[in-house]
Amino acid sequence: MGDILQISGLTKRFGGLVAVNNVSFSVHEGEILAVIGPNGAGKSTLFKLVASFLRPTAGEVRFQGKRISGLSPHVVARMGVVRTFQETTIFKGMTVRDNVIIAHQLRARASLPGFYFGSLTAREDEAEFGRSADEILELLGLERIRDEPALSLPHGHLRALGMAIGLATRPKVLLLDEPFAGMNHDETVRAVDMVRGVRNRGVTILLVEHDMPAVMRISDRIVVLNFGEKIAEGTPTEIRHNHKVIEAYLGIEDEAIGF
Repeated sequence: MGDILQISGLTKRFGGLVAVNNVSFSVHEGEILAVIGPNGAGKSTLFKLVASFLRPTAGEVRFQGKRISGLSPHVVARMGVVRTFQETTIFKGMTVRDNVIIAHQLRARASLPGFYFGSLTAREDEAEFGRSADEILELLGLERIRDEPALSLPHGHLRALGMAIGLATRPKVLLLDEPFAGMNHDETVRAVDMVRGVRNRGVTILLVEHDMPAVMRISDRIVVLNFGEKIAEGTPTEIRHNHKVIEAYLGIEDEAIGF
């Protein structure tokens, strides 16, 4: 398959600080690509640039050949490039299912007054969103807790709910922000399977993650940043044996980074 995202010469400066410096790479349709690097390498800034939460100082991001840099984040999300957040998008007083239903708002055909007065289109939207929410919860193994309030969920289920909220928008590219952070081994194994299941539904995955063993297991390709610059790109095997990558992680035990 071809490239679905093209990142070209992406640069972001904050005053005299260059957070991302002339970074270029492509994301192939249907793959799982991870961006890794030491703390302060520019991963989070790059992620925000790709999702259009920040405007680049130079360079551009193209989605399916169309420039998306500089567009509003909600416009980019409607186009199909959706960023998940760790917990900030979850309404913890609502049930798991209601959280996912609300996340379908980008796909609504009815207007706000239509929902208020219960128009036919609004009722059709609500029925469709309920069916879609149930399908997503089943895919992610959350159907058993669909009626539980989000505030009662353990950490791993909260992360899964965040992914469900992202899927409700029907993304073509899903940007996952540290999907395995804070998880124990068993939770990470389930989350890795979950991400693979999402990819198998035809969603391209771009993720930022610190859990190197998980990254090595799940990624088709890996991009490595250090001090805002791309220092390596390749398969997990190629990255594992790349001397520049090993040097960038000096001070971290080999077992901790999966090398």
